[in-house]
Amino acid sequence: MFVSYFTDLAVPADLARAAILEAPEAWVPDLARDASARGERLLVELGFDVAATRFGREAVIRIDPPVQLGEKTTIPMRWSPTKPDSMIPVFEADLEIAPWGPGTTQLALSVRYRPPLGRVGNAIDRAVMHRVAEAIVKDFLDRVRETVLVSSTLTAIP
Repeated sequence: MFVSYFTDLAVPADLARAAILEAPEAWVPDLARDASARGERLLVELGFDVAATRFGREAVIRIDPPVQLGEKTTIPMRWSPTKPDSMIPVFEADLEIAPWGPGTTQLALSVRYRPPLGRVGNAIDRAVMHRVAEAIVKDFLDRVRETVLVSSTLTAIP
């Protein structure tokens, strides 16, 4: 299955890129504990909000080295649930940072996953879980966006 979401930032791409590449533990939202070995694996809460209630599960995020393609930077990631019986699947994701115009940056998150439970999981995914996956992806990228906005604003202040 595939889910993608994008948003823009009123921040130049070089500032957004610097804020994200500096240290994953600084921009991955809601860390449950510090990163080991310079941010290779991070514990994070994945979830979404409904009517002032937060639904979430802990997951381990592995962040691989960034790949530069022209002006676009892609950061490969893998999100794995901390509990083996979790209904949240393993997500393979790419976080992309690219200029979107003068002083504007686009953040995009593309996620691939296979629902757990085989055929039953595929049916559940079509009925409900794909929407949950979309909500998780949107929530994660929106929180990264807010973190980068704050970080890049602080960096830009002389």
